[in-house]
Amino acid sequence: MKFVYHIHSEEMLKTFLQRHNYSKKTISAIKRDGALIINRQPVTVRYMLKKDDQLIVKLPEEVPSTYLRPSNKHIEILYEDTYLIIVSKPVHLNCAPSREHPHDSLIERVMYYLNHSTNKVQYVVPHIVTRLDRNTTGIVIFTKHGHLHHLMSTFEIDKRYICVCYGKTKEQSMIEAPIGRNKDSIITRCITPSGKHAKTEYKTLSSHHSASLCEVKLHTGRTHQIRVHFKHIGHPLIGDDLYDGFHPRIQTQSLQCYKVKFRHPIYNKEIEIILDYKNLEKIYQSVN
Repeated sequence: MKFVYHIHSEEMLKTFLQRHNYSKKTISAIKRDGALIINRQPVTVRYMLKKDDQLIVKLPEEVPSTYLRPSNKHIEILYEDTYLIIVSKPVHLNCAPSREHPHDSLIERVMYYLNHSTNKVQYVVPHIVTRLDRNTTGIVIFTKHGHLHHLMSTFEIDKRYICVCYGKTKEQSMIEAPIGRNKDSIITRCITPSGKHAKTEYKTLSSHHSASLCEVKLHTGRTHQIRVHFKHIGHPLIGDDLYDGFHPRIQTQSLQCYKVKFRHPIYNKEIEIILDYKNLEKIYQSVN
């Protein structure tokens, strides 16, 4: 992967790279395995750029972790370009390998698609930008290089979720309660004064005496945040056994990331991806 720049003023190359959000790690990797080319001649980061120079930055090829095994399983692609791929994650699938589920994760499926479904000159290593719990469905963003992952970390991503919870919720509300690890479990989280600040906003789209369908916006990104916060206010997610939401017919938490919106780190245009949430509407209508 390479980037081409047309220089408009004098500046040290290293300063130029830093100003364009190349991280120290990426600059070191370029110096080691990539290339910096000015007017077809290789240079170092100490080169002084001149007006009308053409700079080509060649990113080094990345090597995937040995823990990742590309998986030839179906993925639903919502958006793809040279730099990003956005997919819809189904239920009962990890975003990345875990001790309990070491292979056939979403990233391993994306890796197979990016490298084995077509002839690639350079191996592409996907990087997860947004993660979802194993039993949460919806939109997951990947970049096609670590540098792009770093760029995405400098942009705000507006993520919206839909959930179905027990009981009749308020029309809208803000939940602020610190979340930390449960001392009796390595998996579950809980509300605790020693936890990290967590803030969740929601509005109720529809409700009846048994359940509510809510749109949720996260202002922080704590593990299991929506699930913990909705349990905290007395409205656990339907089907979420881990957080008091057991349901005899529904064996997964009723939660989906249905919309993301962000500014593209290279094209500088707004990207908005929206998924329908018919399955959650069916769950909401079926609970009584």
